[in-house]
Amino acid sequence: MTTAPAVTPASTYRVQLQPGFTFADTAAAVPYLAELGVTHLHLSPVLEAVPGSTHGYDVVDHQTIRAELGGEQGLRELSRTAREHGLGLILDIVPNHMAVPTPEYLNGPLWQVLRDGPASPYASWFDIDWAAQDGKVLLPVLGEPLPDALGSLSVVRDEAAGGAALAYYDHRFPLRPGTEELPPAELVEAQHYRLAYWRAARTELNYRRFFTISDLIAVRVELPEVFEATHATVLRLLRDGVADGLRIDHPDGLADPAGYLRQLARACGGRWTVVEKILQRDESLPADWDCAGTTGYDALDRIDGLFTDPVGAAAVADFYREFTGIEDDRGGRWAPTVARAGYRVVSRELSAEVSRLERTAERARAAIPGSPPYGPEQLADAIRELLLRVPVYRPYVVAGAPATAEDTAMLEHAAAEARRETAPELAAALDFVRDLALGRAGGTSGGGTGTGGGADAADFVARFAQVASALHAKSVEDAAFYRYVPLLSLNEVGRDPAEPATTPAEFHAYCERMRRERPATGTVLSTHDTKRSADLRLRLAVLSELPDAWRAWLGERPERGARLGLAPGPDRHTEYTVFQTGVGLGACRPERLVPAALKAVREAGLHTTWTEQDEAYEKAVAAFTEQGPCGVQEQDTGDFAATLHPYEQANVLGAALLQLTMPGVPDLYQGTEWPVRTLVDPDNRAPMNSAPAGSPQADAHDTLRRLLEGATPDSFDEAKLRLTAVALRLRREHPEWYGPAAAYEPRPADGPAADHCVAYLRGGGALTAVTRLSRRLEEAGGWRDTVLPLPPGRWRDRLGGGTYEGRVPLAELLADSPVVLLTED
Repeated sequence: MTTAPAVTPASTYRVQLQPGFTFADTAAAVPYLAELGVTHLHLSPVLEAVPGSTHGYDVVDHQTIRAELGGEQGLRELSRTAREHGLGLILDIVPNHMAVPTPEYLNGPLWQVLRDGPASPYASWFDIDWAAQDGKVLLPVLGEPLPDALGSLSVVRDEAAGGAALAYYDHRFPLRPGTEELPPAELVEAQHYRLAYWRAARTELNYRRFFTISDLIAVRVELPEVFEATHATVLRLLRDGVADGLRIDHPDGLADPAGYLRQLARACGGRWTVVEKILQRDESLPADWDCAGTTGYDALDRIDGLFTDPVGAAAVADFYREFTGIEDDRGGRWAPTVARAGYRVVSRELSAEVSRLERTAERARAAIPGSPPYGPEQLADAIRELLLRVPVYRPYVVAGAPATAEDTAMLEHAAAEARRETAPELAAALDFVRDLALGRAGGTSGGGTGTGGGADAADFVARFAQVASALHAKSVEDAAFYRYVPLLSLNEVGRDPAEPATTPAEFHAYCERMRRERPATGTVLSTHDTKRSADLRLRLAVLSELPDAWRAWLGERPERGARLGLAPGPDRHTEYTVFQTGVGLGACRPERLVPAALKAVREAGLHTTWTEQDEAYEKAVAAFTEQGPCGVQEQDTGDFAATLHPYEQANVLGAALLQLTMPGVPDLYQGTEWPVRTLVDPDNRAPMNSAPAGSPQADAHDTLRRLLEGATPDSFDEAKLRLTAVALRLRREHPEWYGPAAAYEPRPADGPAADHCVAYLRGGGALTAVTRLSRRLEEAGGWRDTVLPLPPGRWRDRLGGGTYEGRVPLAELLADSPVVLLTED
């Protein structure tokens, strides 16, 4: 593929495309975004998706640009408009999965597989275990067991489906040729799929899915023909100059992420590409991944950590346990909570995935000469126990190649830990599963390449890693994060509540490492997947500086609620979560807070779940939320939130300026140039044009122009907008300061409050300084005689206008604002 030289964006701006905000709507926003200073629009997936989808990750057709967004013509027109204003496009692509839509014919390749079975030319596209379910694909779509659902099934003529099809309400299923005239029960039995009650997905599903979502079926993009077919349109758009770079969704779901990224880099000519990879605090992106870096959750972790006080966070956690009385492993303490959630997920939600691994492991064992059999359930138990002890999302072993030293050490340690903590009779099975996962079963030890087990052993290597990533996501992000809730700002994608804080030295070390290793990596604070927007998290982070005030206020809520006639919540854990969320929002609206509260209790799975809902419990949660923080205690909640404002605002401006000036490429989620306080999806996925008429956001372009012409911000909203625009425009205009080759130099303050300042010089020409833990700083007496030594020369604040040189007292430098952005005058 011949392409123009790869260009690294100076910044990207994420637009959540959906039927309510199309390519044409985005094009209308381009003049404003260009003036804001961004260089590239980052579009959510643009390929044909399930009708009405508000996110686009449920792709049904890789050949077609989504008609609801304006089709390929609309995308090309958006690209032309963007380029007229100096902007490029970054496309978000989904290599791991496609939708199992309703009606099913919308996914053409899957439709043919369901019709023709293993003989279909598309059978290799999907990760289906044909050895299970008697060679059929299990479709868990029925609202009741099949015998009871037969009366709701019928053969219909549906032109969109290509003729005769089996109908079940809005579902359409293809018919195996020659079966149309069979009696209903025989007709259903004659197909290459088996219709089943939806609850069968947990234990019987025989296709790999995205996490535990059965209507997203995994795609085997590791096969060259599948890669070519699913990427042809995107590569054509890059080749034609419509787009400039890529964001890769969920690479941990792929059989060989490194191999995929090498193939993609060759195919796209090395275009700037970032991957949605969530790293633990001590984990680095694998060195052999051919990409610019991650989408930036690792940066989010470090930035948020700077504004969290670890001592106060511990005090908040003590109060939380006292207030809720919750058991350690049900939300009282982090590590036991994660462990219990993991056991539940691997034993229930991922039961089908573990069963497939067990079948694969048993076939691999049988193919190894002299390999002894294991007792009933021993392989399944060993697989579960090893999966539970993988400390990161997944290993990256590739069948036929030696495992890295890191993966070998990790899985060796996990197996040793499991041997110590489980029954002795499981030891041999654990060693075998460990060797299978390392690709060395029946072969050498110490990370070498195994020779036994054949194709099944190779299959196990990939599938074990894929299940590990699903387990980590479902047990931590979608369970433990909703159970352990002392400080909700810690419960974010990429964060670890066990490591709540980042010191300035740790932040600088991270930035210096990124500059050396991945200088064009992404950085981010809010995304379509964050559970709370950055500004809401940064408000709640202030609680770590005010643990006593939080204890006093929340501790009084039950008694005050009773005086006001409010019935108590269904449990103290829910009361704690709902009130803290209400403080984060500030202005509690039941249409926003009630859905978030219900999602929280379902994800937590302590009293109700998505699949086994306790209607009475959920009604009590909704009633308490609506009548408490959104009702008789709404004013109290808003008043307490208001006490956090001065410190919250320092956090918000500080975090924004750090993200915009640290090493990497900042990605702004739509609208976050303004203060934004949103909750988990769908709350955070409103169309970009949803600001109410007359609001500052609705008149954003006029406001921006006024600020850029020198007007003083007349609100905090405008202060954040101006800061964002000034920093973005400096990035765009001065790549020598902020580009991939730009230097990074920490500039430590000197004096008693030095730890409350984070400062650094970029490219020798631009200096950032922000205030952290401003409430603690205030308690300690302020900056006192702390100074910031500036580099030689005279420096001008691009936000406040002052000029400085030499050793500047921070009380002077930060007198009018908690942040400064200096450039040589």
